[in-house]
Amino acid sequence: MTVGVAVIGAGMVGRAHANAYRQAATVFGLDQPAPRLVAIADLHEPFAADAAARYGYERAETDWRAVVDAPDVHAVSVAVANSLHREIVEAALAAGKHVLCEKPLAPNVADGEAMVAAAAAAPGQVGATGFTFRRSPALNALKEQVEGALGPVRHFVGNYWCDYGFDPQRPMSWRYQGGPGSGVLADIGSHMTDLAEFFCGDTTDVHGTTMATLIKDRPKPIGVAVGHAGGVQLSDERAPVENEDVCTFTAGYASGAVGTFSLSRVAFGHANTLRVDLFCENGTASFDLTRPAEFSIIDGGPDIAVNGARTVLIGPWHPYVARGLPMDFPTVGHGQNDFFVYQARAFLDQIAGVKGLPPCPDLAHGLHNLRVLEAVVSAAQS
Repeated sequence: MTVGVAVIGAGMVGRAHANAYRQAATVFGLDQPAPRLVAIADLHEPFAADAAARYGYERAETDWRAVVDAPDVHAVSVAVANSLHREIVEAALAAGKHVLCEKPLAPNVADGEAMVAAAAAAPGQVGATGFTFRRSPALNALKEQVEGALGPVRHFVGNYWCDYGFDPQRPMSWRYQGGPGSGVLADIGSHMTDLAEFFCGDTTDVHGTTMATLIKDRPKPIGVAVGHAGGVQLSDERAPVENEDVCTFTAGYASGAVGTFSLSRVAFGHANTLRVDLFCENGTASFDLTRPAEFSIIDGGPDIAVNGARTVLIGPWHPYVARGLPMDFPTVGHGQNDFFVYQARAFLDQIAGVKGLPPCPDLAHGLHNLRVLEAVVSAAQS
């Protein structure tokens, strides 16, 4: 069966999903037909129309309910503000759709629990949460090393620094609204806490959280903008920022590992710097998203006189690269957009019942991540 897909949300992440479905049939095996690109929905009609035309979708909608009610849509990506996730996901599941919801799953644990219950009431449908960094070839290559020569992680260090909120004149948006934990922790910390568990197992405890709101208010925008709203016209009225710009904390894991974290959305000069350092039983390895097609490693293999950190370029012998890129040999490189393509392919394979790629984390996994974020916030309050 050809799966009809739609994307709800035509902002930055919504466009990544829209492009991913268009590319999904071009990667890995040719055992599944390309999905039918049915609709893009966004409240702001110019965004919906632009994304539909740009990525080859049949129509644009201004109401997400039109997508949920459409008989030619079988699977939906939900890529809108976190506060809207629950209503849309519950409606889509009730309408018989497969759902891939962006992280964080919901603005709070209670909403996440309701969404998981809705998925349980729709057992024939795929309900997934989008944690795209699990699709990184380099991070998966590192996991192979952790499960092999490097041995278990003893200390996980995760830094995720962005500068989209550095300018006090960047306009108010939903990203700056909500209580503690709904700011940088939910936005990019959800990725980093998930990656820590990818390498270390379940989180067992969280300590020493510090949160700070460094920019206290922002101008209200005039009009609508994509993504982090740079370039939109501003009004003279300002609104208070309701959540954190910076968050640091430590955590413990079922494996016995310790994690330390630094998150910022006001780190000037760091547009999208995600860095992972793994200090393991038999060596150390690192990954930096600004150089996504490589990692560094140091272990006890070479003689001590010439030993040191060495750079490994990702190639077809690493996960996701063979048939995952048009030119699938070393030094060609890849980036974060490719992770969305791999995720879309895995989601479509799950719908078709095809095994091969690791499945997308389910909604229950997204709820687990919310509980980790809740523990980080609780550690700040105590």
